[in-house]
Amino acid sequence: MEREKLKKYAELIVKCGLNVQKGQEVVIRCGLDQPDFVAMVTEECYRCGAERVKAEWSYMPVTKLNYSYRTLESLSDVTEIEKAELKRRVDKLSCLLWLDSDDPDGLEGTDSEKISKANMARYPVIKPYRDALENKYQWCIAAVPGKEWAEKVFPDMPADKAVEKLWEAILYTSRADENPLKAWKKHNKQLADHCAMLNKYKFTKLEYKSENGTDFTVGLNPLGIFQGGGEYTLGSKIYFNPNIPSEEVYTSPMRGVADGKVVATKPLSYQGKLIENFYMVFKDGKVVEAHAEKNQEVLDKMLAMDEGASMLGEVALIAYDSPINNTGILFYNTLFDENASCHIALGRGFNNCLENYEKYTVEECEKLGVNNSMIHVDFMIGSPDLQIFGVTSKGERVRIFKDGNWAI
Repeated sequence: MEREKLKKYAELIVKCGLNVQKGQEVVIRCGLDQPDFVAMVTEECYRCGAERVKAEWSYMPVTKLNYSYRTLESLSDVTEIEKAELKRRVDKLSCLLWLDSDDPDGLEGTDSEKISKANMARYPVIKPYRDALENKYQWCIAAVPGKEWAEKVFPDMPADKAVEKLWEAILYTSRADENPLKAWKKHNKQLADHCAMLNKYKFTKLEYKSENGTDFTVGLNPLGIFQGGGEYTLGSKIYFNPNIPSEEVYTSPMRGVADGKVVATKPLSYQGKLIENFYMVFKDGKVVEAHAEKNQEVLDKMLAMDEGASMLGEVALIAYDSPINNTGILFYNTLFDENASCHIALGRGFNNCLENYEKYTVEECEKLGVNNSMIHVDFMIGSPDLQIFGVTSKGERVRIFKDGNWAI
Protein backbone atom coordinates (compact mmCIF):
# COMPACT_ATOMS: atom_id res chain seq x y z
CA MET A 1 0.00 0.00 0.00
CA GLU A 2 1.28 3.48 -0.94
CA ARG A 3 2.82 5.24 2.03
CA GLU A 4 1.08 8.55 1.27
CA LYS A 5 -2.33 6.88 1.45
CA LEU A 6 -1.45 5.30 4.78
CA LYS A 7 -0.28 8.67 6.12
CA LYS A 8 -3.67 10.15 5.20
CA TYR A 9 -5.39 7.25 6.99
CA ALA A 10 -3.23 7.77 10.08
CA GLU A 11 -4.08 11.48 10.03
CA LEU A 12 -7.79 10.67 9.75
CA ILE A 13 -7.67 8.31 12.74
CA VAL A 14 -5.75 10.76 14.95
CA LYS A 15 -7.42 14.05 13.95
CA CYS A 16 -10.96 12.92 13.16
CA GLY A 17 -11.23 9.66 15.07
CA LEU A 18 -9.51 10.54 18.34
CA ASN A 19 -9.10 14.30 17.82
CA VAL A 20 -6.00 14.25 20.04
CA GLN A 21 -5.49 17.46 22.00
CA LYS A 22 -2.27 19.05 23.19
CA GLY A 23 -1.00 17.44 26.40
CA GLN A 24 -3.19 14.32 26.19
CA GLU A 25 -2.03 10.75 26.63
CA VAL A 26 -2.88 8.12 24.03
CA VAL A 27 -3.08 4.34 24.43
CA ILE A 28 -2.97 2.26 21.23
CA ARG A 29 -4.11 -1.35 21.44
CA CYS A 30 -2.77 -3.24 18.45
CA GLY A 31 -1.59 -6.57 17.12
CA LEU A 32 1.78 -7.33 15.58
CA ASP A 33 0.42 -7.20 12.02
CA GLN A 34 1.20 -3.61 10.96
CA PRO A 35 3.97 -2.19 13.21
CA ASP A 36 4.98 0.43 10.63
CA PHE A 37 1.47 1.84 10.58
CA VAL A 38 1.34 1.90 14.38
CA ALA A 39 4.54 3.97 14.30
CA MET A 40 2.90 6.25 11.73
CA VAL A 41 -0.12 6.78 13.99
CA THR A 42 2.14 7.33 17.00
CA GLU A 43 4.06 10.06 15.20
CA GLU A 44 0.80 11.72 14.10
CA CYS A 45 -0.38 11.73 17.74
CA TYR A 46 2.81 13.53 18.79
CA ARG A 47 2.43 16.03 15.94
CA CYS A 48 -1.02 16.83 17.31
CA GLY A 49 0.54 17.59 20.70
CA ALA A 50 0.19 14.29 22.58
CA GLU A 51 2.24 14.22 25.79
CA ARG A 52 2.68 10.43 25.83
CA VAL A 53 1.75 7.59 23.45
CA LYS A 54 1.79 3.98 24.62
CA ALA A 55 1.37 0.96 22.34
CA GLU A 56 -0.13 -2.12 24.02
CA TRP A 57 0.80 -5.01 21.73
CA SER A 58 -1.00 -8.35 21.54
CA TYR A 59 -0.64 -11.54 19.50
CA MET A 60 -3.64 -13.81 19.14
CA PRO A 61 -1.69 -17.12 19.13
CA VAL A 62 -0.26 -16.12 22.53
CA THR A 63 -3.73 -15.08 23.72
CA LYS A 64 -4.99 -18.50 22.66
CA LEU A 65 -2.20 -20.22 24.59
CA ASN A 66 -3.05 -18.18 27.68
CA TYR A 67 -6.70 -19.22 27.48
CA SER A 68 -5.66 -22.84 26.93
CA TYR A 69 -3.03 -23.22 29.65
CA ARG A 70 -3.88 -20.73 32.40
CA THR A 71 -6.28 -21.75 35.12
CA LEU A 72 -9.67 -20.12 35.53
CA GLU A 73 -8.43 -18.54 38.75
CA SER A 74 -5.43 -17.03 36.97
CA LEU A 75 -7.51 -15.71 34.06
CA SER A 76 -10.04 -14.20 36.47
CA ASP A 77 -7.47 -12.18 38.40
CA VAL A 78 -7.27 -8.42 37.81
CA THR A 79 -3.70 -7.64 38.82
CA GLU A 80 -2.62 -4.57 40.78
CA ILE A 81 -0.76 -3.37 37.67
CA GLU A 82 -3.97 -3.55 35.63
CA LYS A 83 -5.85 -1.63 38.32
CA ALA A 84 -3.14 1.01 38.41
CA GLU A 85 -3.28 1.39 34.62
CA LEU A 86 -7.07 1.70 34.74
CA LYS A 87 -6.84 4.31 37.48
CA ARG A 88 -4.31 6.25 35.43
CA ARG A 89 -6.70 6.24 32.48
CA VAL A 90 -9.45 7.59 34.74
CA ASP A 91 -7.16 10.27 36.15
CA LYS A 92 -5.67 11.28 32.79
CA LEU A 93 -8.72 10.57 30.58
CA SER A 94 -6.31 9.03 28.10
CA CYS A 95 -7.43 8.68 24.49
CA LEU A 96 -7.88 5.03 23.51
CA LEU A 97 -7.31 3.71 19.99
CA TRP A 98 -7.93 0.09 19.05
CA LEU A 99 -6.39 -0.93 15.72
CA ASP A 100 -8.20 -4.18 14.98
CA SER A 101 -6.50 -6.82 12.83
CA ASP A 102 -7.63 -9.99 14.61
CA ASP A 103 -8.05 -13.37 12.95
CA PRO A 104 -11.84 -14.04 13.01
CA ASP A 105 -11.15 -17.71 13.83
CA GLY A 106 -8.14 -17.02 16.05
CA LEU A 107 -9.53 -18.56 19.23
CA GLU A 108 -11.25 -21.55 17.65
CA GLY A 109 -10.75 -24.62 19.84
CA THR A 110 -10.49 -22.76 23.14
CA ASP A 111 -12.83 -23.37 26.07
CA SER A 112 -15.69 -20.87 25.68
CA GLU A 113 -17.02 -21.56 29.16
CA LYS A 114 -13.67 -20.85 30.82
CA ILE A 115 -13.28 -17.59 28.89
CA SER A 116 -16.82 -16.51 29.78
CA LYS A 117 -16.39 -17.33 33.47
CA ALA A 118 -13.09 -15.45 33.62
CA ASN A 119 -14.65 -12.36 32.01
CA MET A 120 -17.60 -12.56 34.40
CA ALA A 121 -15.22 -12.70 37.38
CA ARG A 122 -13.17 -9.73 36.15
CA TYR A 123 -16.15 -7.53 35.33
CA PRO A 124 -17.12 -6.37 38.87
CA VAL A 125 -13.54 -5.21 39.46
CA ILE A 126 -13.25 -3.37 36.13
CA LYS A 127 -16.76 -1.87 36.08
CA PRO A 128 -16.16 1.04 38.50
CA TYR A 129 -13.27 2.26 36.35
CA ARG A 130 -15.34 1.91 33.19
CA ASP A 131 -18.22 3.81 34.77
CA ALA A 132 -15.86 6.58 35.84
CA LEU A 133 -14.70 6.93 32.22
CA GLU A 134 -18.19 6.85 30.70
CA ASN A 135 -18.48 9.49 27.94
CA LYS A 136 -15.53 11.47 29.35
CA TYR A 137 -12.72 10.48 26.98
CA GLN A 138 -12.03 10.10 23.27
CA TRP A 139 -11.83 6.63 21.80
CA CYS A 140 -11.78 5.15 18.33
CA ILE A 141 -11.86 1.72 16.72
CA ALA A 142 -10.25 1.45 13.29
CA ALA A 143 -8.68 -1.45 11.40
CA VAL A 144 -5.50 -2.60 9.72
CA PRO A 145 -5.05 -5.88 7.83
CA GLY A 146 -3.76 -9.00 9.52
CA LYS A 147 -2.49 -11.86 7.38
CA GLU A 148 -4.92 -14.44 8.77
CA TRP A 149 -7.84 -12.00 8.58
CA ALA A 150 -6.98 -11.13 4.97
CA GLU A 151 -6.75 -14.80 4.00
CA LYS A 152 -10.17 -15.40 5.57
CA VAL A 153 -11.72 -12.58 3.54
CA PHE A 154 -9.88 -13.43 0.28
CA PRO A 155 -9.19 -17.18 0.50
CA ASP A 156 -8.27 -17.59 -3.19
CA MET A 157 -5.42 -15.05 -3.12
CA PRO A 158 -1.79 -15.39 -2.02
CA ALA A 159 -1.29 -13.87 1.43
CA ASP A 160 0.51 -10.71 0.26
CA LYS A 161 -2.16 -10.00 -2.37
CA ALA A 162 -4.92 -10.63 0.17
CA VAL A 163 -3.38 -8.15 2.62
CA GLU A 164 -3.09 -5.53 -0.14
CA LYS A 165 -6.70 -6.14 -1.19
CA LEU A 166 -7.89 -5.79 2.40
CA TRP A 167 -5.93 -2.54 2.76
CA GLU A 168 -7.76 -1.21 -0.31
CA ALA A 169 -11.14 -2.22 1.13
CA ILE A 170 -10.38 -0.67 4.54
CA LEU A 171 -9.29 2.66 3.04
CA TYR A 172 -12.23 2.82 0.63
CA THR A 173 -14.92 2.04 3.20
CA SER A 174 -13.26 4.37 5.72
CA ARG A 175 -13.42 7.25 3.21
CA ALA A 176 -9.65 7.48 3.49
CA ASP A 177 -8.59 7.05 -0.14
CA GLU A 178 -9.11 10.64 -1.37
CA ASN A 179 -9.44 13.65 0.98
CA PRO A 180 -10.32 11.89 4.25
CA LEU A 181 -10.84 14.89 6.55
CA LYS A 182 -13.05 16.70 4.05
CA ALA A 183 -15.01 13.52 3.29
CA TRP A 184 -15.68 12.89 6.99
CA LYS A 185 -16.84 16.45 7.60
CA LYS A 186 -19.47 15.94 4.90
CA HIS A 187 -20.32 12.44 6.14
CA ASN A 188 -20.81 13.56 9.74
CA LYS A 189 -23.18 16.27 8.51
CA GLN A 190 -25.26 13.69 6.61
CA LEU A 191 -25.50 11.42 9.65
CA ALA A 192 -26.46 14.37 11.87
CA ASP A 193 -29.24 15.26 9.43
CA HIS A 194 -30.63 11.71 9.65
CA CYS A 195 -30.59 11.93 13.45
CA ALA A 196 -32.40 15.27 13.47
CA MET A 197 -35.06 13.91 11.13
CA LEU A 198 -35.70 10.85 13.31
CA ASN A 199 -35.61 12.75 16.59
CA LYS A 200 -38.36 15.14 15.55
CA TYR A 201 -40.85 12.25 15.36
CA LYS A 202 -40.32 11.07 18.96
CA PHE A 203 -41.06 7.47 17.96
CA THR A 204 -42.27 5.13 20.71
CA LYS A 205 -41.29 1.94 18.89
CA LEU A 206 -39.78 0.51 15.72
CA GLU A 207 -41.26 -2.36 13.68
CA TYR A 208 -39.03 -4.57 11.51
CA LYS A 209 -40.09 -7.10 8.89
CA SER A 210 -38.22 -9.13 6.28
CA GLU A 211 -38.95 -12.23 4.21
CA ASN A 212 -36.10 -14.13 5.90
CA GLY A 213 -38.23 -14.42 9.06
CA THR A 214 -37.45 -11.17 10.86
CA ASP A 215 -40.68 -9.91 12.43
CA PHE A 216 -39.74 -7.76 15.36
CA THR A 217 -40.89 -4.81 17.45
CA VAL A 218 -38.68 -2.85 19.85
CA GLY A 219 -39.76 -0.11 22.25
CA LEU A 220 -37.88 3.18 22.34
CA ASN A 221 -37.02 5.18 25.42
CA PRO A 222 -39.25 8.25 26.03
CA LEU A 223 -36.04 10.23 26.68
CA GLY A 224 -34.17 8.54 23.84
CA ILE A 225 -32.46 10.29 20.95
CA PHE A 226 -30.74 8.99 17.84
CA GLN A 227 -27.00 9.55 17.47
CA GLY A 228 -24.61 9.04 14.57
CA GLY A 229 -21.09 9.83 13.44
CA GLY A 230 -19.12 12.03 15.80
CA GLU A 231 -19.95 12.83 19.41
CA TYR A 232 -18.73 15.10 22.22
CA THR A 233 -17.00 14.17 25.45
CA LEU A 234 -18.58 15.25 28.70
CA GLY A 235 -17.00 18.27 30.35
CA SER A 236 -14.28 19.06 27.81
CA LYS A 237 -16.73 18.89 24.86
CA ILE A 238 -14.15 17.44 22.47
CA TYR A 239 -15.68 16.16 19.21
CA PHE A 240 -14.44 12.74 18.05
CA ASN A 241 -15.53 9.78 15.89
CA PRO A 242 -15.55 6.49 17.81
CA ASN A 243 -15.81 4.24 14.74
CA ILE A 244 -13.94 4.44 11.44
CA PRO A 245 -15.73 3.43 9.29
CA SER A 246 -19.27 4.24 10.43
CA GLU A 247 -22.55 4.42 8.54
CA GLU A 248 -24.96 4.04 11.45
CA VAL A 249 -27.64 6.14 13.06
CA TYR A 250 -28.39 4.47 16.39
CA THR A 251 -30.16 4.67 19.72
CA SER A 252 -30.46 2.63 22.90
CA PRO A 253 -33.97 1.18 23.14
CA MET A 254 -36.08 0.85 26.28
CA ARG A 255 -34.84 -2.09 28.33
CA GLY A 256 -37.39 -4.88 28.57
CA VAL A 257 -39.52 -3.85 25.57
CA ALA A 258 -38.82 -6.06 22.56
CA ASP A 259 -40.81 -8.89 21.01
CA GLY A 260 -40.51 -11.12 17.98
CA LYS A 261 -37.90 -12.85 15.86
CA VAL A 262 -34.72 -11.43 14.34
CA VAL A 263 -32.64 -13.35 11.80
CA ALA A 264 -28.95 -12.53 11.44
CA THR A 265 -27.85 -11.79 7.88
CA LYS A 266 -24.08 -12.10 8.45
CA PRO A 267 -21.87 -14.28 10.66
CA LEU A 268 -20.80 -12.91 14.04
CA SER A 269 -17.18 -13.12 15.19
CA TYR A 270 -17.28 -13.34 18.99
CA GLN A 271 -14.29 -14.19 21.19
CA GLY A 272 -12.35 -15.37 18.15
CA LYS A 273 -15.07 -17.76 16.96
CA LEU A 274 -17.65 -17.42 14.20
CA ILE A 275 -21.33 -17.82 15.05
CA GLU A 276 -23.11 -18.56 11.77
CA ASN A 277 -26.70 -18.73 10.47
CA PHE A 278 -28.45 -17.78 13.69
CA TYR A 279 -31.67 -16.22 14.90
CA MET A 280 -33.12 -15.03 18.19
CA VAL A 281 -36.63 -14.72 19.57
CA PHE A 282 -37.43 -11.95 22.06
CA LYS A 283 -40.26 -11.78 24.57
CA ASP A 284 -40.74 -8.88 26.99
CA GLY A 285 -37.35 -7.54 26.00
CA LYS A 286 -35.35 -10.71 26.59
CA VAL A 287 -34.04 -13.48 24.33
CA VAL A 288 -36.12 -16.59 25.06
CA GLU A 289 -34.86 -18.69 22.13
CA ALA A 290 -31.65 -18.65 20.10
CA HIS A 291 -30.34 -21.06 17.48
CA ALA A 292 -27.12 -21.12 15.45
CA GLU A 293 -25.98 -23.64 12.85
CA LYS A 294 -22.37 -23.16 13.97
CA ASN A 295 -21.00 -22.43 17.47
CA GLN A 296 -24.31 -22.66 19.30
CA GLU A 297 -22.42 -23.08 22.58
CA VAL A 298 -20.62 -19.75 22.03
CA LEU A 299 -23.96 -18.04 21.40
CA ASP A 300 -25.42 -19.59 24.55
CA LYS A 301 -22.46 -18.48 26.67
CA MET A 302 -22.69 -14.95 25.29
CA LEU A 303 -26.39 -14.70 26.19
CA ALA A 304 -25.69 -15.95 29.72
CA MET A 305 -22.83 -13.58 30.55
CA ASP A 306 -25.04 -11.56 32.89
CA GLU A 307 -28.64 -10.42 33.34
CA GLY A 308 -28.39 -7.76 30.65
CA ALA A 309 -26.59 -9.89 28.05
CA SER A 310 -29.84 -11.27 26.62
CA MET A 311 -31.43 -7.83 26.32
CA LEU A 312 -30.92 -5.05 23.79
CA GLY A 313 -28.54 -2.15 24.19
CA GLU A 314 -28.71 -0.71 20.68
CA VAL A 315 -30.68 -0.54 17.44
CA ALA A 316 -28.85 0.91 14.44
CA LEU A 317 -30.20 2.03 11.07
CA ILE A 318 -27.91 1.70 8.03
CA ALA A 319 -28.86 1.72 4.35
CA TYR A 320 -28.40 -1.62 2.58
CA ASP A 321 -27.01 0.48 -0.25
CA SER A 322 -23.98 1.42 1.87
CA PRO A 323 -20.33 1.71 0.76
CA ILE A 324 -19.41 -1.34 2.83
CA ASN A 325 -22.24 -3.52 1.58
CA ASN A 326 -21.64 -2.40 -2.00
CA THR A 327 -18.11 -3.84 -1.94
CA GLY A 328 -19.70 -7.29 -1.86
CA ILE A 329 -17.12 -8.28 0.75
CA LEU A 330 -17.96 -10.26 3.87
CA PHE A 331 -15.34 -8.87 6.26
CA TYR A 332 -15.89 -11.33 9.16
CA ASN A 333 -15.29 -8.30 11.36
CA THR A 334 -18.00 -6.53 13.34
CA LEU A 335 -16.62 -3.02 12.75
CA PHE A 336 -17.23 -3.41 9.02
CA ASP A 337 -20.09 -5.90 8.82
CA GLU A 338 -22.19 -3.98 11.37
CA ASN A 339 -21.86 -0.90 9.16
CA ALA A 340 -22.89 -2.75 6.00
CA SER A 341 -26.59 -2.70 6.88
CA CYS A 342 -28.97 -2.48 9.86
CA HIS A 343 -27.91 -4.14 13.09
CA ILE A 344 -28.94 -4.51 16.70
CA ALA A 345 -26.75 -5.13 19.73
CA LEU A 346 -27.14 -7.26 22.81
CA GLY A 347 -25.89 -5.99 26.15
CA ARG A 348 -24.77 -2.57 27.31
CA GLY A 349 -26.63 0.49 26.08
CA PHE A 350 -25.37 4.04 25.58
CA ASN A 351 -26.14 6.66 28.19
CA ASN A 352 -25.57 9.44 25.68
CA CYS A 353 -28.63 8.23 23.79
CA LEU A 354 -30.72 9.86 26.53
CA GLU A 355 -31.64 13.51 26.06
CA ASN A 356 -29.61 15.67 28.48
CA TYR A 357 -27.78 12.54 29.66
CA GLU A 358 -25.12 14.65 31.33
CA LYS A 359 -27.63 15.42 34.09
CA TYR A 360 -27.80 11.76 35.16
CA THR A 361 -25.45 9.38 36.89
CA VAL A 362 -24.68 5.97 35.39
CA GLU A 363 -27.08 4.39 37.91
CA GLU A 364 -29.83 6.87 37.04
CA CYS A 365 -29.44 6.15 33.33
CA GLU A 366 -29.97 2.47 34.07
CA LYS A 367 -33.11 3.26 36.07
CA LEU A 368 -34.37 5.30 33.12
CA GLY A 369 -34.17 2.22 30.90
CA VAL A 370 -30.64 2.00 29.48
CA ASN A 371 -29.57 -1.64 29.57
CA ASN A 372 -26.50 -2.54 31.60
CA SER A 373 -24.21 -5.46 30.83
CA MET A 374 -20.56 -6.42 30.65
CA ILE A 375 -20.95 -7.12 26.91
CA HIS A 376 -21.99 -5.10 23.88
CA VAL A 377 -22.27 -7.37 20.84
CA ASP A 378 -23.58 -6.14 17.48
CA PHE A 379 -25.06 -8.46 14.87
CA MET A 380 -26.45 -7.70 11.45
CA ILE A 381 -30.11 -8.00 10.46
CA GLY A 382 -30.17 -5.78 7.36
CA SER A 383 -31.49 -7.31 4.14
CA PRO A 384 -32.51 -6.04 0.66
CA ASP A 385 -36.20 -6.33 1.54
CA LEU A 386 -36.14 -5.08 5.13
CA GLN A 387 -39.05 -2.80 6.03
CA ILE A 388 -38.90 -0.56 9.11
CA PHE A 389 -41.72 1.60 10.47
CA GLY A 390 -41.58 4.05 13.33
CA VAL A 391 -44.68 4.42 15.50
CA THR A 392 -45.47 7.75 17.16
CA SER A 393 -47.25 8.33 20.47
CA LYS A 394 -50.44 9.03 18.48
CA GLY A 395 -50.22 5.67 16.74
CA GLU A 396 -49.06 7.04 13.40
CA ARG A 397 -46.86 4.59 11.46
CA VAL A 398 -44.08 6.30 9.51
CA ARG A 399 -42.08 4.32 6.97
CA ILE A 400 -38.38 4.72 7.79
CA PHE A 401 -36.88 1.99 5.57
CA LYS A 402 -38.22 0.51 2.34
CA ASP A 403 -36.47 -2.46 0.75
CA GLY A 404 -33.44 -2.07 3.00
CA ASN A 405 -32.86 1.64 2.41
CA TRP A 406 -33.91 4.99 3.85
CA ALA A 407 -37.46 6.02 2.93
CA ILE A 408 -37.53 9.39 4.77
